[in-house]
Amino acid sequence: MQHLRALNDRVTRALLVLAAVLAFLLCFLVVADVLGRVIFNSPVKGTVEIVSLSIVVICYLQAGFAIRSGGMLNVDMFVGKASPRVQSVFAAVAALAGLVFFAIICWGSVDGAAHAWSSNEFEGEGALRVPVWPARFIVVLGTALAAFSYLLLLVQHCASAARGVGPGVAGASH
Repeated sequence: MQHLRALNDRVTRALLVLAAVLAFLLCFLVVADVLGRVIFNSPVKGTVEIVSLSIVVICYLQAGFAIRSGGMLNVDMFVGKASPRVQSVFAAVAALAGLVFFAIICWGSVDGAAHAWSSNEFEGEGALRVPVWPARFIVVLGTALAAFSYLLLLVQHCASAARGVGPGVAGASH
């Protein structure tokens, strides 16, 4: 189990770095588009399409890391007053809910990704058409990794509940 956690952490960190690089590169595209509009009265073609698809890609590339690092939304106003065992049980229930949520999104996204690939679907009209399939497959990858991250947390929190100890920092890898 420890090897799976370590592998998951390495993959989620790598995808986080990829998302950061993509966001950094998008900054240059947006600046070039604004300068092109203002100075040359000619924007960079396809900026809207590239940025809109890249935002989706960035979000789903970061989902697994957000879960493993404890960065997902967590309300513990009432849970914090419970015993450590009950806290672990609530954390396990929350991990199960996250697992189901992301697994459903993953399952529902597979057909769309396959269709985008087979039909050669593009976003945009005119001079620059951006293929949609990379973003669709990244949604599948990101949600699968998020579901797997929640599965690891579910196992961790169930083990904590069985031992009668608290969950610790929600989502933190140990």
